[in-house]
Amino acid sequence: MVASGIPVIDKDPYSTENLIDPYPFHEELREAGPVAWLEAHDVWATGRHEHVRDVLTDWRTWMSGAGVGLIDLRVDAWRPPSLLLEADPPNHTVVRSIIERVLSPRATKVLRERFGARAETLVEGLVGTGSFDAMEELARVFPVEAFADEVGVPEEGREYLLPYGDMVFNGQGPRNEYFRAAMENAAEVQEWIMASCRRENLAPGGFGAQIYEASDAEEITEQQAGMLVRSFLSAGLDTTVSALGNAVYLFATNPEQFDLLRTEPSLARHAFEETIRLETPVQVFSRTATRDTEIGNTRIAGDERVMVFFAAANRDPRCWEEPDRFDITRRASGHLAFGQGIHGCVGKPVARIEGEAVLGALARKVGSIKLEGEPERHLNNTVRGFESLPVAFHAP
Repeated sequence: MVASGIPVIDKDPYSTENLIDPYPFHEELREAGPVAWLEAHDVWATGRHEHVRDVLTDWRTWMSGAGVGLIDLRVDAWRPPSLLLEADPPNHTVVRSIIERVLSPRATKVLRERFGARAETLVEGLVGTGSFDAMEELARVFPVEAFADEVGVPEEGREYLLPYGDMVFNGQGPRNEYFRAAMENAAEVQEWIMASCRRENLAPGGFGAQIYEASDAEEITEQQAGMLVRSFLSAGLDTTVSALGNAVYLFATNPEQFDLLRTEPSLARHAFEETIRLETPVQVFSRTATRDTEIGNTRIAGDERVMVFFAAANRDPRCWEEPDRFDITRRASGHLAFGQGIHGCVGKPVARIEGEAVLGALARKVGSIKLEGEPERHLNNTVRGFESLPVAFHAP
């Protein structure tokens, strides 16, 4: 039982209703106070931008090594913890520095031209074809082909990539129906993932092969290199798929914003940032207190967990004017869609290049985007996106 005076919320953020439309719950969480108690899961939660940011940036007080979802990985783990996401310094520092080296500004600069050409070809082929599923034909296609090529995983079997990500992100929530559904073919999916991330199956010169070079230099072990490649893959696909689908939907439902992008294609980067602020792909993660501490004036005991709702923080009216409005001219810097601090998304340079490439191609190649039916949400405990998104791209 929590102390009197502490706000208690009896809604379950992982219910079907709240996964479909999380924003009323997010507003209730923000307005309850700096932190509230989620009765459904006996855990703390915060949704105000200020406090979410503070938790994310104070890694000494708020550790990730116990897991960044609802479940404590120290006592209940269906997979080895991520070396990037679910680890703390000094071990985390070593592996993050390896990925930052692999994704150096020089390396990512080369991706702009490659991704730009891919996006132009993909979008051009969809213009004037009539109704199609933007998730199936665009949002899932681009990252799986472009990003997986750069990592260097085999082409055969890539249909397992997104189901693996679905398993990982559902696993950050409760052991509910969505987790169980994602795990139905777990053995088959994991077998392919593990095999594809071995050194001998990765293309020479790709990001994956470069990670193994760190094991050659004895910075990490061969086994850790394989785990790092897997973590890199799971973090870099589903979130970008979600962001691209959400962008298409937002432009279809806000045609004046798409007209603005067509007029000024240079706004593609701003449009991507605004998309992930408004429809944040990773809705929530968690941290665990390493000592007795406070959020606002509420005492949190050591080893207690707090859910940090990125998506709620990204619509906090204390931080954003008209936070529920899609505005590609907004200066969205400061959003928390990529996290913050030492555990902020290490692959964000690649995600931004992918997003800018696709949205830039839309601006140059498409005259208008029309919804051609009712979109269907893909329900996942952590990632917000669409299962299907019927649209038509009309020629300029």
